[in-house]
Amino acid sequence: MDETTTNDQGAPAATPTLGVGAIVVRDGHLLMVRRAQEPALGLWSVPGGKVERSEYLADALRREVQEETGLEVDVGELAGFFEVIGDGTHYVIMDFLATYTGAEEPRPGDDVDRARWVPLDDIASLDCTPRFVELLTAWGVLS
Repeated sequence: MDETTTNDQGAPAATPTLGVGAIVVRDGHLLMVRRAQEPALGLWSVPGGKVERSEYLADALRREVQEETGLEVDVGELAGFFEVIGDGTHYVIMDFLATYTGAEEPRPGDDVDRARWVPLDDIASLDCTPRFVELLTAWGVLS
């Protein structure tokens, strides 16, 4: 049986887009980027993006972090997931813990205009993506 899901206006809902994010904490700092494109233009978040067709989640995460910050990370376990549903869009985003052991500083690339290590205590003062601070607190990254 073929059922079509509709949005609140009765139009066909968008197929969910799968995304990944990297939660990289080092020496009391979180690796963060500021988005230079929509969605979330001008807002701070963790590096990440869309999973491409036939791409493993860990591979997508490593690729996105490298594209957005120039850093290579080791992917750990799933921290949590959340959904973003808007006008004709539906994202399912899985955030993973990741580790960076190098000494290089992040550099902005791809679709971000800033990339830096942010002290954990300063994150709440940034203009972050919706629910960012609440989710990181719920997942035990922030206190």
